[in-house]
Amino acid sequence: MRKAFVGMLLALCSVSAVAQEKYFLPAGKEAVSPDAEGFIRRWTILEPISKTNRSNTVFVDSYLRDVFAHEYFKNQMTILPKDGQKVKVTFDKQVEQPRPAGQPTDFRRMSMEPPKFEKATEELKWHKLDSKTYNLKLLRFGEHEIKRVYGVIYWVVTVINCEEEMKDVRLSVGSNSASQWWVNGQDVLLLSGDRRMVADDCMSHRITLKKGENIIRGAIINGPGMSDFCVKIVDENGKAVKGGYTIK
Repeated sequence: MRKAFVGMLLALCSVSAVAQEKYFLPAGKEAVSPDAEGFIRRWTILEPISKTNRSNTVFVDSYLRDVFAHEYFKNQMTILPKDGQKVKVTFDKQVEQPRPAGQPTDFRRMSMEPPKFEKATEELKWHKLDSKTYNLKLLRFGEHEIKRVYGVIYWVVTVINCEEEMKDVRLSVGSNSASQWWVNGQDVLLLSGDRRMVADDCMSHRITLKKGENIIRGAIINGPGMSDFCVKIVDENGKAVKGGYTIK
């Protein structure tokens, strides 16, 4: 019986690993260019932080700005994570409410009760990956790395190196579900609502990328459902910028 149970666990882990390998590769040491359509595929992703949401309908602007402004780990908005680097994360863990023994479960009452939380901490790891698809399949990443796929926040970071200054460009983003994006520490874009991932769904105001290194940072939140995102840089006319920079 024990051997069968262990075998089942190993099989599940193997399936999950294969699922991740279908969508990601460990990032190489050499800098890479955006893909043929201008999408940035190299990102350093933190294992998902637990953030319980029963529905994605709560993702209005005020809620998102409050959630993303919360400090989950030290140097959250300045860290340049290395592959394998670990951070101590503080989050609100939902508390399971005990039910009186011998009484039938009242699912209607349970659905109406507000969830209760307690502070918890855990150590999470950053992973530097190259996506095999233009959109990064965060759900596939999450289910492999920490077996957590719903009710999550993902933090992602990438560094691009511009050959020359780029003026009047925009950050073009699609995400499932809501997300917020920063370039060189400046808030440039918020995607709110219960949305599906669509390429070029939203674009930032015009920004200037400096010559040399520029840091793009994002936070993606989801309750139930898929989690993924895609990012590219476009010119003032909305055309993808495919050259003039590399991804570190």
